[in-house]
Amino acid sequence: GVQDPQHEKIITVTTNGSIHSPKFPHTYPRNIVLVWRLVAVDENVWIQLTFDERFGLEDPEDDICKYDFVEVEEPSDGTVLGRWCGSSSVPSRQISKGNQIRIRFVSDEYFPSEPGFCIHYTLLMPHHTEAPSPSLLPPSALPLDVLNNAVAGFSTVEELIRYLEPDRWQLDLEDLYRPTWQLLGKAYIHGRKSRVVDLNLLKEEVRLYSCTPRNFSVSLREELKRTDTIFWPLCLLVKRCGGNCACCHQSCNECQCVPTKVTKKYHEVLQLKPRIGVRGLHKSLTDVPLEHHEECDCVCKGNTEG
Repeated sequence: GVQDPQHEKIITVTTNGSIHSPKFPHTYPRNIVLVWRLVAVDENVWIQLTFDERFGLEDPEDDICKYDFVEVEEPSDGTVLGRWCGSSSVPSRQISKGNQIRIRFVSDEYFPSEPGFCIHYTLLMPHHTEAPSPSLLPPSALPLDVLNNAVAGFSTVEELIRYLEPDRWQLDLEDLYRPTWQLLGKAYIHGRKSRVVDLNLLKEEVRLYSCTPRNFSVSLREELKRTDTIFWPLCLLVKRCGGNCACCHQSCNECQCVPTKVTKKYHEVLQLKPRIGVRGLHKSLTDVPLEHHEECDCVCKGNTEG
């Protein structure tokens, strides 16, 4: 049911639904304030908000939403989880801390836009949440492994920094990309053999493609043995020897594919480290060294250590 104590509409949530700006997806009215408080009947569930892709309010001024905006608030402590305007990006998903969440929409007397906004709400059991859920705890307060799982859910560095620092993410992003000394890896280039249609080519293809450098994804935390740090992206592609050695030396009972030429390449990634004695995370672009196998060969097991 919907009640209306003062400005706030209380919506009792028992199933999925949505709320939207008046006249959505057309131009919303000027000079209005609307407040919705979503309350789940079951006290042991959370409420997830997902913004419709069609999102557009009056543009911000100096990157601040001063005029027309939609805002999501945690009713239990008044924390503002986010305020959005403009039309350059769709707001990220929000999840309540408990069984309530408040949404406020404000438009001033000038320059209404379209299409406005539409927010779809769904009920979640706490153990069924789909990470990340930034509203539950500040990211810096999460255990590192939990934060690592949350970080894995973001597809762009902008989304990640916005999650980590909702109040100053743009400044943090600018700081990350300020010019600094960097060690760049050398280009990794494979030459291709010219094609000659004969038996020699068939034999050569077996040699080239049976045991070769191939793309493998590696976890940076595991590869670098850095469980005290989170990297983004979490994984990178490297060249590692792979394939089989069916046509090894006739006298060898067991062959293995091993690297015969290994190089170290540096990859620039985002590094997140807890600050010692201070809340928050230290964020920096850093170069991490990873081994790449450039050449491989089939070797009789036991005859060599690599």
